[in-house]
Amino acid sequence: MSGNLHNWLNLILTPGLGAATIRKLLSYFGSPQQILAASKADLLRCKMLHDETIDSLHNKRTAMETQRQIDQAARQAVTILTWDDPAYPTLLREIHNPPLVIFVKGDPAIIENPGIAVIGARAASTYGLQIAQSLSQELAGQGLTIISGMALGVDSAAHRGALNANGKTIAILGCGLDITYPKQNRGLYGQIAAHGALISEYPFGTPPDGFRFPARNRIISGLALGVVVVEAARHSGTLITAQLALDQGREVFAVPGRIDSVKSEGCHRLAQEGAKLVHSAKDIIDEIKLSIREQSPSIPPVQAPVLEDLSREAQSILDFLDVYPKNIEEIIMATGFPANKINEELFMLEMQGAVVSLPGKQYQRLAEPCKSSV
Repeated sequence: MSGNLHNWLNLILTPGLGAATIRKLLSYFGSPQQILAASKADLLRCKMLHDETIDSLHNKRTAMETQRQIDQAARQAVTILTWDDPAYPTLLREIHNPPLVIFVKGDPAIIENPGIAVIGARAASTYGLQIAQSLSQELAGQGLTIISGMALGVDSAAHRGALNANGKTIAILGCGLDITYPKQNRGLYGQIAAHGALISEYPFGTPPDGFRFPARNRIISGLALGVVVVEAARHSGTLITAQLALDQGREVFAVPGRIDSVKSEGCHRLAQEGAKLVHSAKDIIDEIKLSIREQSPSIPPVQAPVLEDLSREAQSILDFLDVYPKNIEEIIMATGFPANKINEELFMLEMQGAVVSLPGKQYQRLAEPCKSSV
């Protein structure tokens, strides 16, 4: 680890010294090294710091914590990139208020890959989870890195979709990289570290306090070419990320939902305000003008299930079902078939991957089926 890294970490770990003040000091003194080499008189003369902060810049406690962070990064195979490091992501450096330091667990090289952020509600519907996962799987299958925040709901579904395609995914955390949050995503944390990257601007030991997540969102949008919103309430934090994306000059995409669903109200509002409506991954790829690469054997394309010749009853059931779950009573009323026949046909459709059963005797259509030509 270089002395330059030590200087950057010393600054961000100094109590009472925030990122905005560090930037002003850099403008005044020129570099982290020159800030730390400045005398107390010089630091007082710039009129940016209190006496207590100046003392903290050079005390042994800050120096010891800086070294502890560097040592922990080495033990946990974490790369620390500073704002002036050539390996610091180009897109992120261009945003307003980029993080001065980022901690990266996984492959730092994928940060420069073209990426799309897929974000949305934590308490997502089955529809939202399915769309987030399938869109991410298709986009990752075309070589795009999927970026999200590893929260429950849409974020987790997006990461899993990318992993299902043997693609790359990046999770931006609102805490230190030594903390798994939420705890339910411990397994996902390990998968992302192995097949992508986990990124945080926060030092080891930083807890997942609520106020850190809005700041984290600027990194999600900052690393991406565009942001896809899958389910968001009208006043959700997801819309903050969408606004940040617009401020950063990124494309914003909205997935439509039911007009009576509060979970889709934010997406519909974005569409009214000019966001691009998304019906498929191709809509996103076309908009950002990326050429679709030739499909690699290591990244299989996403395919709809191929169904054998369907019975009249099975086709009627499939025509009635859509991506919103239906309970068994609704299916009986809509088709007029007896319960035993419907259960039989649903079982066969489920075995062919066209339908999934959900709690409460509900069923959902998974994808647009393709009839077999055999």
